Amino acid sequence: MLSVAAVGARSVALAGFGLDSLIEIGASFVVIWELTGTTADRQRHALHLIALAFGALALYLTAQSTVALATGHHARHSPLGIAWTATTALAMFALAAGKTATGRALGNPVLRAEGRVTLVDGLLATAVLTGLVLNAATGAWWADPAACYVLVGYAAKEAAGALRGDTNPPAAAEPMV
Repeated sequence: MLSVAAVGARSVALAGFGLDSLIEIGASFVVIWELTGTTADRQRHALHLIALAFGALALYLTAQSTVALATGHHARHSPLGIAWTATTALAMFALAAGKTATGRALGNPVLRAEGRVTLVDGLLATAVLTGLVLNAATGAWWADPAACYVLVGYAAKEAAGALRGDTNPPAAAEPMV
């Protein structure tokens, strides 16, 4: 559904959101794998895999947004994309809160890190939604690729933190439960 909206609208932000969704699914598989046999080595490996996902997301969004802005790429309006990202943002924020609370209760740093991946997914959905709405309501073509930059810094920070083994981020970085 999302890929149909992204292709139909020629939206860099929707395509980036689709990639982020694939990263979220991959991070979930990493957490499931890690939970089947928790050891310090397995947790460290899982955190590195999640860090790679954050890093890939930051690189993809930076490259695609820069190309779209430099070439003056104009995305089309996407009512389907707007509805999908609004619904997804709400679901991701709820899932992020649940994963983080469960990870905290279990004392599991990988589940807490995966909760932050889900939080990023919710934030990206919100940024994409803002860009889509601005483009549709005001014709601000640049809002679609600019929306992608919102997450680049955060994703890069999370990738670096996971690589350092920073499993206890400040409370502000975790969803409220």
